Amino acid sequence: MTTTTAPQAPYKQLRRPTHDRMVAGVASGLGRYFAVDPTLVRVVFAVGGLLTGGLVLLAYPIMWFLMPEEPPGAPAWPHPAGAAPQPTPPPAPTTPTPPPTVPPTA
Repeated sequence: MTTTTAPQAPYKQLRRPTHDRMVAGVASGLGRYFAVDPTLVRVVFAVGGLLTGGLVLLAYPIMWFLMPEEPPGAPAWPHPAGAAPQPTPPPAPTTPTPPPTVPPTA
């Protein structure tokens, strides 16, 4: 018995992009991972830094060190529609058609 499973989309990875960054790409990577605008992440860092006396800003260099850099040529996340290979659906089952009947000739 053969089982077919639906293909899974590529999983999200927390990485620092190489092309969409202001300083090190931490905010851009977080924005992509959580599907929010990187500018919003930057604002949250700035406001958090002001409200905590700079304590939140210590997280930035730590994440810069811990987050791996995105490999060159990797597609941006979220992947554009159709970027992941889509499987072709199996052909629909067909019912055999009976042979045509020929009327008897006299």
